[in-house]
Order: sequence, then structure tokens, then C-alpha cells
Amino acid sequence: MNGSRAANASLLAGIVAGVNAAAIPNAACAVCAPAPYLAQCQDVLAGGPVAWGAQDVSAQPGGAYTGEVAASMLADFACTYVIVGHSERRAYHGESSGLVAKKAVAVLDAGMTPIVCVGETLAERDAGQTVAVVSSQLGAVLDLVGERVANIVVAYEPVWAIGTGKTATPAMAQEVHAQLRAQLTAKNAVAAETVQILYGGSMKPDNALELMAQPDIDGGLIGGAALKAADFLAILHAAN
Repeated sequence: MNGSRAANASLLAGIVAGVNAAAIPNAACAVCAPAPYLAQCQDVLAGGPVAWGAQDVSAQPGGAYTGEVAASMLADFACTYVIVGHSERRAYHGESSGLVAKKAVAVLDAGMTPIVCVGETLAERDAGQTVAVVSSQLGAVLDLVGERVANIVVAYEPVWAIGTGKTATPAMAQEVHAQLRAQLTAKNAVAAETVQILYGGSMKPDNALELMAQPDIDGGLIGGAALKAADFLAILHAAN
């Protein structure tokens, strides 16, 4: 929940200028903005190298759900991606894996790509439940999307490594990413080769290269570093 029209204008201009100047051919990028600013993203980014998307969506197609935003509404603003199941949505709004799965289906039905977030808390990790937790979270989505698994993106967010000062080493992150890849392979081996698995545990310019050098870390779901054009572009260079 960051941004303003003025701040967004500066940030988006900086990102677009950096991407155009660097000619980064091997790394795709997108910004996922608060819903009120999607029109601004569309105005600024349409026809350029940076895609855009939303941070959340309703599982409902429309109707008496005051305050919710339907997938069709996001599609009206030409969103490519929609984040579903972000750790903050799960923690602060009590979103279940079943609800996240329904949101992913709503996004797919509207012709967009869901970025499905999974991740464990510190207590769950300390209890040795990491694999069980992330497998259950992803499994709920895989069960509902069926053969459309090739059209999702997965993001691993170790909740304990976000804004806590604790750090997941590249090896620790890779271990979980490999587990997620194996789960995707069991569902659809062909799709698993192309589904992108992003790392969302405080990826920054100084750790992005080492993280994305891991075989199953395909990119990043960037938080605070995405609020500074220079930092976001540095991570994009690492991905390239």
C-alpha cells in the first residue's frame, strides 16, 4: 500500500527509461500497483517493455461485494498479472489456500496470469513444516486450476525473511524452490519446465545475482526494493 500519482509518475518513468536504455532482452518485468493506480500504469506503460498488474482480486465475478475488485475489472485496465495469496493477505485478512485457489481461477478465467504466493512463517519453519506448508498451499491451487497450470506463476515468500532482518541463504531458497518444481512436475511435467518460480524473500540488488543463479529460482517478487527505480533496475540486470 504505497504510492501516489506523483510518486508513481516518477517511479514508472525511471523504470521505463532504465529498461529502454539497458536493452535487457532476457528478463521480463512487471509492476503490480494498488488498484486505484492501474489506470495510471496503463497510461504510462502501454506499448512499452514493462507490464503491469494488480496486488489482489476478488474470487467473485461481480455483484454485492462492496469494496471488492473483480478480475474482469482488472482486465479492463489491461493487467497482465494479478498477485494472489500474498503473505500479507493470508496473515492480515485470513485468506485460506482454498480462497487463494479460487482467486487464481478467477484470474485465469479473465485471461490474466495469477502470481500464486506460498510461504511459511518462522514458527512453521522452526517446527520443520516448511515443505508441508508450501506444498499444501500450492496443492490447493493446482487441484483447482487443473491443466491450466502452465499459465500460472509461483512465488515463494519465506514470511520469516521479510522485513525481519533474518535472511534465507540462496541454498535455503533453492531447496524450497526445488520442492515446488517437483510438485509442479508431478502435476504436469511439461508445464513444470516453463512455469516461473519467483523468490519473494527480500530480494535486493546485493543478493539478487546469487539468488537467481540457483537452478530453480527464475526471478523475484520484489517488495521494498521496487519502490526505488535504481534498485529495481539493478535486480533486473541481475536477472538478465
